[in-house]
Amino acid sequence: MGTTYKCCLIFKRRFHSRDAPPPDDVRALFSLHSGGGPHMGADGLRRYLNASGHEDPLDDAEVDRLLDQIRLQQPGRARLPRLARPLLALDDFHRYLFSHDLNPPIRHPQVHHDMSRPLSHYFIYTGHNSYLTGNQLSSDCSDAPIIKALQRGVRVIELDMWPNSAKDDINILHGRTLTTPVSLIKCLRSIKEYAFVASPYPVIITLEDHLPADLQEKVAKMVLQVFGNILYYPDTDQLKEFPSPEELKGRVLLSTKPPKEYLEAKVGPMKEGDADLLLGKGAADDAAWGKEVPDFHTEIKSAKKHDDDVSEHQRDDEDDDDDDDEEEQKMQPHIAPQYKHLITIRAGKPKGSLADALKSDPDKVRRLSLSEQQLAKVAEDHGTEIVRFTQRNILRIYPKGTRVTSSNYNPFLGWVHGAQMVAFNMQGYGRALWLMHGFYKANGGCGYVKKPDFLMQTEPGVFDPREPQPVKKTLKVKVYMGDGWRMDFKQTHFDQYSPPDFYARVGIAGVPADSVMKKTKAIEDNWVPVWEEEFSFPLTVPEIALLRVEVHEYDMSEKDDFGGQTVLPVSELRPGIRAVALFDRKGNKYNHVKLLMRFEFA
Repeated sequence: MGTTYKCCLIFKRRFHSRDAPPPDDVRALFSLHSGGGPHMGADGLRRYLNASGHEDPLDDAEVDRLLDQIRLQQPGRARLPRLARPLLALDDFHRYLFSHDLNPPIRHPQVHHDMSRPLSHYFIYTGHNSYLTGNQLSSDCSDAPIIKALQRGVRVIELDMWPNSAKDDINILHGRTLTTPVSLIKCLRSIKEYAFVASPYPVIITLEDHLPADLQEKVAKMVLQVFGNILYYPDTDQLKEFPSPEELKGRVLLSTKPPKEYLEAKVGPMKEGDADLLLGKGAADDAAWGKEVPDFHTEIKSAKKHDDDVSEHQRDDEDDDDDDDEEEQKMQPHIAPQYKHLITIRAGKPKGSLADALKSDPDKVRRLSLSEQQLAKVAEDHGTEIVRFTQRNILRIYPKGTRVTSSNYNPFLGWVHGAQMVAFNMQGYGRALWLMHGFYKANGGCGYVKKPDFLMQTEPGVFDPREPQPVKKTLKVKVYMGDGWRMDFKQTHFDQYSPPDFYARVGIAGVPADSVMKKTKAIEDNWVPVWEEEFSFPLTVPEIALLRVEVHEYDMSEKDDFGGQTVLPVSELRPGIRAVALFDRKGNKYNHVKLLMRFEFA
């Protein structure tokens, strides 16, 4: 069996292709648990599962069922009657280890965190401008990206509400840009329909309110009409503590804050040429999917430089938000009473500096929104104050205003300071969004990840993100081999003249001390690359670290081709040899592409 490629128009080159044999480590495992014989029975498989840390002991019927599933992976086996208890050969065992469905890399496919703590104790999967289909200035607004986000498990949906041209209804759009609107009622109905398809835990709708009182009253009626008794709102004006995700299962909550995040405050309506100019400026920064996510120490320095260099008219994020509370006080007497009563998570920021905004009120909890640059600026000198604030209150981080192409930023600056709502552009595909996808694979993919204990501690002191931490554990990763590209890609997708030359990049995303990427050698002319390379990663903050895996195809004359990626929470990795499925640029799982890898903790 082989593949033929054209060369120099008239010649043809033929390359042999065959399945790679099981790695030596797989052979050794099989020999150990089969007692050195040529076949492994139910007892041997059970011994292997117990030794490899399988979560739950399997009874005889479950082991037999797994044996059948393993044997049926071989083509043709489904037609053969089973005359006795099945036995596994070495190739069967290898196929089992290389099956993502039967041997995935992450433990706990269901929710396993304590969900009874207040909302402020959790990282929450959060979208930004959830209605946009593309860039921030001229793309269409639709309920389609809202539906897609909810199907992926996103729990916080953001809607910008503006009066329609007749001033008698509500549109959702990015104000004073060229984005085309979608109606509020359509968005609300889609949220209700899809809110709990991926997770039973609460959906929070962040409303950016640009409405007069009569339309606020209309919003209240719409919300009550659409959501009915699944809408949660408190009995009192001010909450002393947020409810828990468990208490709020199957419920929808509203959260509002004074508007102004992008260009609304100081500019008039945008013209076509303005959008093209701004998008052109953003393209160099954001267009390439392959741009690495900068570590957050770099972002802190960049924010400080920006603060020193930027002129007054460019400070749209910082200056506008300083007036939040003043704006809210002006607006509050005119808020429709029913609308105001429906708000569970209230946003507000006391007048004064950013440091003043981080002071907690023992009698009430609130939500504070900061741009990524504001967070980087305040984190330099007030890291512990941010962590302390997020122990009771909710902190939302949103992309800076120059991200007009809907790119994203390093989420770890928010996470390491306890920020619950690190808001991302879910249509902004690239490495930053891959990190977000990977982070929320934790806890059964329910969209709520309990913050690690160190972010909630008050004694002997609050965690200081600036302090160097000792190495807590070391993750050892071995990359054996990969397969599946020949089924999911055309023969000439990677190279017109020969099979691909794949290499893997493996590393850690996390705090700067832990973040690193390493790579294997490239295996030439092979659809089934065998690398057999091992890497070690010392981890100082393993609780929030992510394992990054990418595959690329080496191209000597052009940019290397993309061959798949995945991001996995280190805290949920299953030790042992596992099958790791790969995803495309948009985070969609390939049908067949996967790697065989081993994980060990020391």
